[in-house]
Amino acid sequence: MSLPNVDYFAVLVSGVVIFLLGGVWYSKLLFARSWVALMGKSEEELKASAGSTPLLLLGAFVCGLISAYVLAALLNHHQPLTVARGAKIGAVCWLGFTAAPTFATALFSAIPKRLWAINVSYDLVSYVLAGMILAYWHW
Repeated sequence: MSLPNVDYFAVLVSGVVIFLLGGVWYSKLLFARSWVALMGKSEEELKASAGSTPLLLLGAFVCGLISAYVLAALLNHHQPLTVARGAKIGAVCWLGFTAAPTFATALFSAIPKRLWAINVSYDLVSYVLAGMILAYWHW
């Protein structure tokens, strides 16, 4: 199997945007207080159990890159590609591959639904922005 033809710079930019969005999304500016409270632990407990912050950040960045790469490969099959279509495909991928399966997991677990909503909303915005960026660079 050969690697799909994607614009690696667009994938990198999308990965950076996803990473930066996560920094804002989970900051005190937006959802940090609610997210921490819904996790059922103090900030200190979360920091202590999280491990190495640089490795966590690197892992989050790599996950964003992977998502952007796969979305870029998928967008190759949806021509003609516009920014609006990139956003729509990002949203549809989110619905089918993130929202639905994580909600099914949340239904059967002790995860508060508001916590699920904060996390999955971040994913939605990430996929839509990445779809728009990748579509823009695809022109």
